[in-house]
Amino acid sequence: MNSTLFLNGLRFVLLVLTQVLIFNTLNFLGFINPLVYIIFFYWYPIKGNRALFMITAFLLGFMIDFFSDTLALHSMASLTVAYARPVIMRFCFGVNYEFQNFSFKNTTKIQRLTFLGLLILLHQLVFFTFEVLSLSHFLLILKKVFATGVVTLVICALFSSLFSPQTE
Repeated sequence: MNSTLFLNGLRFVLLVLTQVLIFNTLNFLGFINPLVYIIFFYWYPIKGNRALFMITAFLLGFMIDFFSDTLALHSMASLTVAYARPVIMRFCFGVNYEFQNFSFKNTTKIQRLTFLGLLILLHQLVFFTFEVLSLSHFLLILKKVFATGVVTLVICALFSSLFSPQTE
């Protein structure tokens, strides 16, 4: 338990630092800013304490908000993703994920990429909808969600393949 707590704490700190110091300074095409800290929701243990996960998600969003000066946009999006994560897991992996012996090692790469993509899509939808705060700018929201989501998905998939244990 302590090693899991230490590993998640280390991931938390490193992802906040990476997001704030590196990825917040990038600005592709004037509006694409990858949000790589979302991979924390992908890496968090499946059978972890749900209340602790919600608190951690809020703190992660709060820390990014604090350093990015984005009011509470990251906090709202992070809490939404943390709350919806079991539903997304059930959609991607079926009821298999509810069993004690479930592991990402037993899933296909397509399932894992779909899971990561849906986490990113939900986060981006909530984030940019509240950032723009007007459904009359629906196409702007979709443009930002799609562009930022694709770049974030590519970077998070690379991070996942580099820093996750080999599954196959």
